[in-house]
Amino acid sequence: MSTSSDHGRLMRLATYASTGTAALLIAVKLVAWVATGSVALLSTLIDSTLDLAASALNLMAVRHALVPADDDHRFGHGKAEALAGLGQAAFVVGSGAFLLAEAGSRVVHPQPVNHGEWGIAVMVFSILATLALVWFQRMVARRTNSLAISADSLHYTGDLLINASVIVSLLLAAGTGWPLADPLFAIGIAGWLMINAWQIFRLSLDTLMDKELPEADRERIRAIVAGHPGVLDHHDLRTRTSGRQGFIQFHLELPGDLPLVDAHRISDDVEKALLAEFPGFDVIIHEDPAGIRESRTEFK
Repeated sequence: MSTSSDHGRLMRLATYASTGTAALLIAVKLVAWVATGSVALLSTLIDSTLDLAASALNLMAVRHALVPADDDHRFGHGKAEALAGLGQAAFVVGSGAFLLAEAGSRVVHPQPVNHGEWGIAVMVFSILATLALVWFQRMVARRTNSLAISADSLHYTGDLLINASVIVSLLLAAGTGWPLADPLFAIGIAGWLMINAWQIFRLSLDTLMDKELPEADRERIRAIVAGHPGVLDHHDLRTRTSGRQGFIQFHLELPGDLPLVDAHRISDDVEKALLAEFPGFDVIIHEDPAGIRESRTEFK
């Protein structure tokens, strides 16, 4: 799939899938937590509840980000995805803080875990459901380059580890009679949630602050521009992303006596070569006569 409408449909499907999966897991984990009383299982129930809130926020953000550019938003609405990422990070930090408080209480006042087999069965089901969701999200993220879907996928990848650790804690607590295993694993899960929140926050902030593309991508851009035989040099390369939309702009240095029509042709050739490597990007090229000294901010 390569068209914008195909990408939009995939992104919407990914948000529906994550919202539906979170709602399903809340239902089964709630039943298991009531039966077992496990704080580690409670941690995953809290996490799934916040997953649902974050996925619903993601759904609304993606719908807004897919709105085409208009008179008031000439560069589109892609940064709505990054704003949703910040919201996701806040949800994750909140769940981690609540879990730390609950686990700390259980460390001081340990409680036995009942019906551990119920919790294990629910965790196995959760792992299978989350694996299917993460596979689909990663496929969509690769095809659409969506920050919101990538952040959601990163979040649910963390859930896979959380669910696996809960199985271990339930086995230890129920099988060995060591009740501290349950809250200690919950504390470890809370730490993982905090790390996960930082990763989502950093990715979102990079987009909102117009961080440059990775240096490897910038080197590819330089090589493509320099590879055209009519180009003498280039300068002031600037790149950024806004959701799934990317932007590349730079000054192209051409012979000073080159006719305008030829300069335009060379610029078009360079733009087509860049779009072949960076589909979906917006390329802005300013043509300069070589050797003209300008008052400008120097960029690599």
